[in-house]
Amino acid sequence: MTDEQTRPHDPTGPASGARVVAGRYRLLGELGRGGMGVVWRAQDQVIGRPVAIKELRLPDSEGSAVFSERVLREVRTGGRLNDPAVVTVFDVVTDGGTTWIVMELVEAPTLADLVRGQGPLPAAQAAAIGDRVLAALQAAHSAGIVHRDVKPANIMVAPDGRVKLTDFGIAHAIDDPRLTTSGTIVGSPAFMAPERVEGREAMPESDLWSLGATLFFAVEGMVAFERPTTAATLHAIMTEVPYLTRGRGPLAAAVLGLLVAKPEARLTAPQARALLATAAGQSPTPAPGSVTMPHPGAQPMTRVAPQPPKRGRRGWWLGAAAVLVVAALAGGFFLGKPVWSPKTDPQMLPTVTYGPDGYLKTALDNYQPCYNAVVQPGIVIGDDNNVECKKSHTLEVYDSADALPVESYSSDDAQVAAYPGLDAISRAAEARCATSFTSSVVPAPQRAGLTYRALVPTEREWNLTPEKSSDSPSREFHCVLARAGNGQIPAQITTKVK
Repeated sequence: MTDEQTRPHDPTGPASGARVVAGRYRLLGELGRGGMGVVWRAQDQVIGRPVAIKELRLPDSEGSAVFSERVLREVRTGGRLNDPAVVTVFDVVTDGGTTWIVMELVEAPTLADLVRGQGPLPAAQAAAIGDRVLAALQAAHSAGIVHRDVKPANIMVAPDGRVKLTDFGIAHAIDDPRLTTSGTIVGSPAFMAPERVEGREAMPESDLWSLGATLFFAVEGMVAFERPTTAATLHAIMTEVPYLTRGRGPLAAAVLGLLVAKPEARLTAPQARALLATAAGQSPTPAPGSVTMPHPGAQPMTRVAPQPPKRGRRGWWLGAAAVLVVAALAGGFFLGKPVWSPKTDPQMLPTVTYGPDGYLKTALDNYQPCYNAVVQPGIVIGDDNNVECKKSHTLEVYDSADALPVESYSSDDAQVAAYPGLDAISRAAEARCATSFTSSVVPAPQRAGLTYRALVPTEREWNLTPEKSSDSPSREFHCVLARAGNGQIPAQITTKVK
């Protein structure tokens, strides 16, 4: 079965009710067709069950025999998969010189159909779909199978919530440019991982990137990298960083963590599933490689002028998401070439440190985001220069994030990972601040004439031992904006989180 199966039943088709394939499968009507063949509704006359059968049209070329053999080999491999979210392959037969693939019949809209018909999906629904697709991919990867064409049109979503990932094995062979005489890449460029665009061999991590792009589509209602031409689409994959306007918290952490360009820095399947399970409202199942902190409650990872939360334990996912995303960002977006930095973005000012031995002596309070202050050496930014955001101010905190998890903000021995290094934390903060600045957090009409920068903790600030009588050390990075020349900002620019 493929995404073509969702086409309406055509009982009047030329082969309807007439042809029997391999003496067993009676064709009842066309379900859909694509560049590589036609999918039919059929009846297995031996055991009486309805099936989908794909008439595979192989390329008419010298290499068609090799192509056919590889398709058959990989479809047989796909037939060994046993996961509820995988469309089962029942049989592969040859009849009249044509290869036919017999599969489980699933009649349900695709994820592409759902989003185009209903708009962006609720976060919990998108996360649940992603979790089930990830389970299918884990089963495939464990069997040595790389899907190579994970996309919304290959994910079926039934009304009862069942999810099926289609085209296992088939996509692995068809979407390989080395198997075509023309050298044309057959597949879905907008969902193709950066390493594949580079010409490298597909790997399990490539499927995870494609799932990230698929979930971005589910959450935002648009394809992150799709452009008017294939060349422009591939260029966007290699050079641009998408940003989420609807997704937040663990779902946003999963999507952005899967869309990291370097395969080795990308979220692993267990890590992504832990985040998606939380976003879907399920209890995450710990798995090797996952990072969890078993504390109840949750705070949004992106915090723009929220109400001050209660001190104490935070959601388990907050630390996990921060660790994974910071590690991924520090690993470098898009082949290790920073998309944003003070050297490449004229609106981004150099990152500065805060702490006892930092450029700034004290940390900002991101719950009081507006200040009449200027970022300069040795300045103290705090209660004395904090103002209401509806009044004129010169500095505004528009995003903050925990760099790494802290078990507690109130204990004397708060557990925290070792300082990741100034360079790593600066690159992570710069990528985060640039992403937020170019998102709806800072409305596009107001960005002109603004500058922004990241504030990161020094190692000494990071390693401060909290005292019972004072605040805990800060292990956050902050994103601040100002007008060029430090001019007055008459009212809050950034979007408030409700």
